[in-house]
Formats: sequence, C-alpha cells, structure tokens
Amino acid sequence: MNDADAIAALRADPDLRPLIERHGPLAIEPADDFFARFVVSVLRQQVSMASAAATRERLFEAVDVTPAGVLAADDATLRDAGLSRQKTRYVNNVAEAFRDRGYTVDSFAGVDDDAVIDELTSITGVGDWTARMQLLFSLGRPDVFPVGDLGIRKGMRALYGDIDREAMVDRAEQWAPYRSYASLYLWRIEEDVADSVDEVRER
Repeated sequence: MNDADAIAALRADPDLRPLIERHGPLAIEPADDFFARFVVSVLRQQVSMASAAATRERLFEAVDVTPAGVLAADDATLRDAGLSRQKTRYVNNVAEAFRDRGYTVDSFAGVDDDAVIDELTSITGVGDWTARMQLLFSLGRPDVFPVGDLGIRKGMRALYGDIDREAMVDRAEQWAPYRSYASLYLWRIEEDVADSVDEVRER
C-alpha cells in the first residue's frame, strides 16, 4: 500500500480534491498497540467524544491497558474509571479474546476484511462499527468505508445532500480501493468529528 498513490487517485475526484488540498496527505498505518486502540474504540461506542476521552484518560491511569492488565483489574476499578457495567464486560471480553486467541496485527495478515469482521464481531460487545474501526485504525486496511459511523454520514451529506446509507455506499465505490483514505477526509469536514478521529489514532 502506498499513501501517495492513494492520495493521487483520490485527488482526481472533484469532490475530494478541495479536502485533500486543505488537509494535505493523510496516511493509513497499522496501530503500534492493537489492544489499546481496540479498547479506545469500545469506549467510544455510543457516547460523546468528551465522555469517551475522559473515561480513556482515567482508565489508562488506573490500569495497565494490556490484556493481562485489564483482566487483573477488578471490575470496581474499571467502573471507577468511568466504564459502565456493560462496557466493563465488553472490555474484559476483548481482553480475553486477545489472551486466548493471540490477536496481533500480524495474525490478521492475509485475512480478508469480511473474515476479520466476522472474527471480531464474534466477541460479545463488538459490533460492525467497532470491527471496521479496527480494520482501518488498527490493521491499516486501505479500503474500508464505515458507513455506520455518524461522522462519515455527516461528511457524505455535506458533499452530496440528504442521501441514505445505501446511496452513500454506492457513491463510495468510486473511491475503491482507497475508501479508507477517503473516509479520513470525510471525517475532516466536521471539525469536532476530526478531533474525535485524531483521538482514536493517538493510541
């Protein structure tokens, strides 16, 4: 995968070209810490950016955010960090999956995107949105279009008006095989959404 080739291909699209000129080249790369980034995605499920950020900071201060560290912490510690009872269970489920199944970025090399989604969504508490975030932000896959993400839908509607999800998916076909890169630019249409995406990539 070559970032420059992807940006050059997308620059040919008149709708994306102004965004590329405004924000410059953006890169897709695998996470240095797959587990930590996965946990941050779980924290961001169905909550505001501010709430997720506050919980993340407390959690990373309270426990060693590794599979062993999370599983060694009692539920009260995770709850005190701001996790709901449900998310405490989900984070523990993810930690168990990493421990028992040996997940690493390299362990998914050569596994196609749909199979990765099937594997990750087999973990209780991990839905399609979270799995696609891992494809893009943890595994660095170049052709992910997470239409289930609110920020993506905001970006698509800013470009194309009040279209539904099916129409968004159809329009995004023109950006294959670089839909992950297009997604990064769509997220930057809304400043608050861009901040939220950058926060995920910090881990």
